[in-house]
Amino acid sequence: MGMQCDVCGKKPAMGNHYARRGKAKYLGGVGRKVTGISRREFHPNLQNIQCQVQGTVKTMRVCVQCIRSGRVQRPQRRRPFQMPSNL
Repeated sequence: MGMQCDVCGKKPAMGNHYARRGKAKYLGGVGRKVTGISRREFHPNLQNIQCQVQGTVKTMRVCVQCIRSGRVQRPQRRRPFQMPSNL
């Protein structure tokens, strides 16, 4: 699926965007006033990474929170090929 984490299922969520004007009270103004509210969408921070799943390496779209919390296992790094020294 598009825009959905393959591990936790996090997907876009709806919210509001508040347009404000004025100067804050603590800065000496009369306060900030809301002049408009419009709908907006919050998208998860998805990354395409290689994950090790049941012994095989797969490319998955995973949110950054899953990567940082250790819910995905990255594949082991392989050493670059070297010629055998006994030749």
